[in-house]
Amino acid sequence: MDSGTNSGFGTQGGGITVQRALELPGLRSGLPEIVAGADKLHRTVRWVHAGEVPNIASLLKGGELLLTTGYGLGTRPAEQRAFVRTLAERGIAALVVELGPRFARLPAALVDTARATGLPLVQLHREVPFVTVTEEIHTEIVNGHYALLQRAEEVHRRCTEALLGGGGVPQVLGILADFSGNPVFLETTDGQLLYAAGEGPEGADPLQVWEGLRGQHKDAPPSGSVLVDVPGGGPGAGSVRARLVLLPVRAPLAPVHRMAAERAAGILAVVLMQARQEEELAARGRGDFLTDLAEGRITTEDAPAQARVLGFKPGTGPLLPVVMHLGSSGGGWAVLARAVSEELAAVGVPVLLGVRPVEGRVLVLLGLRAESERAAVADRVAAALRAGVERAGMQRPGAQPPVVVVGVAGGWAAASAGLRHAAETATAAQGLSDRPWYDARRLDIDLLLWRLRDHPDLAAFVDRAIGPLCAHDDRSKPPLLPTLETYLAHAGRKAETARELHLNRQTLYNRLARIGELLGTDLDDPQTVLALSLALRARRHVP
Repeated sequence: MDSGTNSGFGTQGGGITVQRALELPGLRSGLPEIVAGADKLHRTVRWVHAGEVPNIASLLKGGELLLTTGYGLGTRPAEQRAFVRTLAERGIAALVVELGPRFARLPAALVDTARATGLPLVQLHREVPFVTVTEEIHTEIVNGHYALLQRAEEVHRRCTEALLGGGGVPQVLGILADFSGNPVFLETTDGQLLYAAGEGPEGADPLQVWEGLRGQHKDAPPSGSVLVDVPGGGPGAGSVRARLVLLPVRAPLAPVHRMAAERAAGILAVVLMQARQEEELAARGRGDFLTDLAEGRITTEDAPAQARVLGFKPGTGPLLPVVMHLGSSGGGWAVLARAVSEELAAVGVPVLLGVRPVEGRVLVLLGLRAESERAAVADRVAAALRAGVERAGMQRPGAQPPVVVVGVAGGWAAASAGLRHAAETATAAQGLSDRPWYDARRLDIDLLLWRLRDHPDLAAFVDRAIGPLCAHDDRSKPPLLPTLETYLAHAGRKAETARELHLNRQTLYNRLARIGELLGTDLDDPQTVLALSLALRARRHVP
């Protein structure tokens, strides 16, 4: 690929351009004349090689400036054309031939082939020491590399100063975007956008660039892009926390931009690690406060002042406690805290969010304007909590969905009791049919049964009430427990039960008759229905 800069330093590998090499004293003293490829002098010279053998192309890797006196070019036009074509195919930067004993002037076959292939061809009218030329160009290349490193280090210094001055990820990305002249993005390892900085073509918002370009090239980023992994703090040397993406939509990206991105990635790794640690510590601290409030270790008189220190200023309206139970979720609580916080920001009411990883809980206290807002706010909060869990990747495949329980709205005393009630109820509600959220007041029977879960009388009661039905379902089809559960959930209304189970009425009647026969009871008897309902709810808590 042909590329370069006006400064004379190439963009590929930090070499110099052919034009710059010709301006150095060594080659300039040879009175160089460009006879082909004058429009390709911005090519990058990666290295210099001198040789006089016919098959020299096989010794080259591409990007070299080849110095020769012409003894390896061959004597026949066909040999000379083949020599130039193989050099062009190899991708060398330029061919420089010193006129003298071998050639007084370059053969037409050589010049014509160089022009046809686009290979820069230069003839020197005076003898020059190739060693001197090689040393000069190599020194220039090394100096160019050093200059690139200095520029990348300058970006690193500016990013460090920004952080010491109180900046964060946006400031680091902004510095990198200014340096590269292109938009810069920080994405998750699965390609989700976290931050963006810089401008697209004609001042376009970087998000437009992301959606229009990066969004279409997830697997194969546009040519010339720079992607750099941001190291993570997880186990293993290959742990990756995020990825920096530079897209060349306003100007080409050079090696120096990759160097700068690599240095910025190291800084971002520290920033993200520190941010997540601080977020998790803060979220755990708020979770401890809410748990202490629920357990009565903080008085309702002291609670408002401590909540203000934590940034919670609810106003004079009622407080609404909400608890989400995740069960055994492993790690990722820092990511969860951030994701849930961002989702809750759209709810539109004051929020105090805390986490308790030991119990697998997320605790929330919200400030309402009036008690009449309870249901609407609960809907939005439940959706935000579940969205946060999904964003954080903490919903394991095949695992039960998180349970969200909403307590009673009231003052600080009610918030204390409501948090305790909601937390216990959220644990007791594990395994219930999935709903967006549960009202804690409507799960008191489940809570009572959960508290009795280790009492042998509860297991005995379940076995007496529905044991034969459980035994039937273990050995026979179709299972009858779902039919009984649906029938009782619809308060014995057979038409609604049949519709939900997608059964015709006669099939439902046959199943209900079979259930009554197995249990030896009448499903129309109110006391029997109550006992069966309790047994079905208690069954979730019996080992």
